[in-house]
Amino acid sequence: MQITEKSEGSLVEVKARADSLDSFRKKLEAIEASRVGTFRQTDTYFRVPEGRLKLRETEGEEKAELIYYEREEVPRPKGSRVFILELEKPEFVGTFLRAVLEKKVVVEKKREVFRHGETQVHLDTVKKLGTFIELEQKTDGSPESEREAHKALEDLMRLLGIRPEDLVKGSYSDILHPS
Repeated sequence: MQITEKSEGSLVEVKARADSLDSFRKKLEAIEASRVGTFRQTDTYFRVPEGRLKLRETEGEEKAELIYYEREEVPRPKGSRVFILELEKPEFVGTFLRAVLEKKVVVEKKREVFRHGETQVHLDTVKKLGTFIELEQKTDGSPESEREAHKALEDLMRLLGIRPEDLVKGSYSDILHPS
C-alpha cells in the first residue's frame, strides 16, 4: 500500500443551495469558465474529536483520498485548513478506518467541476439533499491572500447570482446527519 501526501493548505470556500444547476452552467459558460469534468464521488465521513475526516472514493479511479479539514462554520466565504493523502489501495484504509472509527454518514454526489481564474467551481447533485454550488480558492495562508480570496469569491458570487439566503454553513455530512 502506498500513501502519498497530495496537498496541504488553506482555502476560502462557500457553499449555496442551487435551484437550478442549468442556470449556473449557462452563467459559467458566459464568463468563459473552463469545464474540468464530471465525477461521481462517495465521501464516507468518520466521527473525530475535531474537524472532519472523510474517505473520498471517485467512480472509475483506482486511488482514493483521505481528507481531514477544519473550517469556520458560517454561511459566507470561510477559511479552511485541508490535509489530503492520496491512497493507492483505498479498500485497506477504508476497512481499517471502519474498524477503528465510527462512521458518521456517507455522502454520494455527482460533481461537475469548472475553473474560473483561480477559483474552482463545483456544481453538485447530492443524493437525498438536492443541488448545490461551491466555490473554492486556494490561499497561501497569509491574511492578505485570504482577504484576496474572500473578495474574489464574493465578486464571483455576485456575478453568478448566488444569493446570501442560499448560503450553507456546514458540510453535506452536517446537513444529512446533524450532531
